[in-house]
Amino acid sequence: MPVIDDAEAAVVDDGQEVSAVDVTEESASDLPEVSVVDVAEAGSVDASGGEAADADVLFAVDNLQAPADEPVVMSENELRGAVEAILLIVDEPASEMTLAQVLEQPVDRVRVVLEEISRQYTSMGLGFDLRRVAGGWRLYTRPEYASYVEKFVLDGQQVRLTQAALETLAVVAYKQPVTRSRISAIRGVNCDGVVRTLVTRGLIEEVGSEPESGAFLYRTTTLFLEKLGLDNVDQLPPLAPFLPDDIDEIADAQR
Repeated sequence: MPVIDDAEAAVVDDGQEVSAVDVTEESASDLPEVSVVDVAEAGSVDASGGEAADADVLFAVDNLQAPADEPVVMSENELRGAVEAILLIVDEPASEMTLAQVLEQPVDRVRVVLEEISRQYTSMGLGFDLRRVAGGWRLYTRPEYASYVEKFVLDGQQVRLTQAALETLAVVAYKQPVTRSRISAIRGVNCDGVVRTLVTRGLIEEVGSEPESGAFLYRTTTLFLEKLGLDNVDQLPPLAPFLPDDIDEIADAQR
């Protein structure tokens, strides 16, 4: 095989062609002569201006560009299977937007599939169903099988909120945003310790402060909605039938 020592651009002098490849004397005779004319004919290069070559290069670059990404094509069965697989491993409700981004599908299509799965699970009477809670979707066991799940997971051991914590949580849920002093006034006892416990467990959280007093305001969290199987606090059962008519006046008087 001939050995190439160096390559230099071809030079045109008075119309005479000069070889574009400088090789050793030993191998020069084995290589074909490449002229400027040959290069011009092969690449449509104008020796005087080079504009034709520029156009060809731009055209070639445009043709080599990768095509734009296209939406992933998924059949109904494939999409449903992918949604179910994701929902089996999530540790919190997955929103329609999140699922749509992961699966690269329109949000409306993902929503239709979720609603269809939920209806089918309910009609089949399975031991679990798909619910929309806390702004997302998650699989839950059915209430009628709660005792069996409880035995398996907890082995009879349950960690429950105290009565004081339940009462305090109820006040926050129905009166949010609410201050600790208002909670204490409604319950009739100091609630500072219970409020700290509920914050630690992630069931309530601080949400700004009261303009007049500067006291912290509290509200329920997404975890609270998830634990109760609710999508928002508007789904809480009505409390009015169980409260005296003058509850606000009593609370204000005890401040």
